[in-house]
Amino acid sequence: MAGLGKLVKQAEKMKRGIEALQAQLDAKEIDVSSGGGAVKVKVTGSGRFVALTLDPEFLKEDAKLVGDTVLAAVQDAAKQAKDYHESEMQKVTGSFQMPGLF
Repeated sequence: MAGLGKLVKQAEKMKRGIEALQAQLDAKEIDVSSGGGAVKVKVTGSGRFVALTLDPEFLKEDAKLVGDTVLAAVQDAAKQAKDYHESEMQKVTGSFQMPGLF
């Protein structure tokens, strides 16, 4: 079955691409800030949070404001990491085609 051999080769190529992408995602750092820079979050392309920095002056603000701003920054960082991950993964898996399905 010539089709099966091609499929196996495509799967192997995709696997190597995904493995390389995982290393790239772990190395990519995304910086997000909120509250005019009072809250800074750093997350990797794979979604691992690596840093959270709060301006000491900002901590003097109302606790609800501080909490909402930190939450907004974390949510934004998570979304950016997810979007980046999906975009990069699509580049690797987008060319993989199962015979008879597409």
